Amino acid sequence: MARQKMVEAASMGLLAESAMIAHGRGEAYDYLLGEKTIGSASLAISEAAARLSKAKNPVISVNGNTVVLAGRDLIRLAAIIGCPIEVNIYYRTEERIRGLLSLLDEQREEVASGTPPDGWIGDWRGCVLSVTILGSDPDDSIDGLEGPRSLCCADGIGNADVILVPLEDGDRCEALVSLGKQVLVIDLNPLSRTARKATVTIVDEVSRAAEELVKSALEAGSPTEWDNEWCLKDALSVISDAGSLI
Repeated sequence: MARQKMVEAASMGLLAESAMIAHGRGEAYDYLLGEKTIGSASLAISEAAARLSKAKNPVISVNGNTVVLAGRDLIRLAAIIGCPIEVNIYYRTEERIRGLLSLLDEQREEVASGTPPDGWIGDWRGCVLSVTILGSDPDDSIDGLEGPRSLCCADGIGNADVILVPLEDGDRCEALVSLGKQVLVIDLNPLSRTARKATVTIVDEVSRAAEELVKSALEAGSPTEWDNEWCLKDALSVISDAGSLI
């Protein structure tokens, strides 16, 4: 089903040509993880939810793959946290930006009209519709990056202290961390530069992780002294054990 969503989104011009390659690479790691959220990923999800909840200016950054596979749950998460979502893509074209913003608008209306998450108290529809979706008019840039990739929105990534980035982009992750921002990533590859440079790495498939983040955000605790190296080593151990069975 996920592959079909990707195929349909690609045919609509919402994805870069490399999007299917990235998805397939992630699938390979997910097979080795048993296509489930492992224990260290669950802990990372709780930590990420805590940091988002305590942040002064949190933001969720999304690309095409993320919107297609997990857009609705990330909108739910943004509504609970009270933060904007910013479309920020590697291969930026105005057509893709417009298409992704339009899809997010549709998803937001769908989520607003749906059932609130278990444990939610308050005006769900109003809260969801108040989620700001950014990306059409970037008015800031990320120091350390060049060209269209550096573009961002001042009210989103530019002023954020904590950023959830559910995708692999090592250069951007490293640049954001060097600016003093906490970067929380979802990346199935524990060996990627994104995973190794991030503040908190959730080694999990994006739609599973987004669903669990929604649940964790409703009961978020306080951030801990997070050991991200331990988290990556645990994921590698699970992958290694799976490989030894072949």
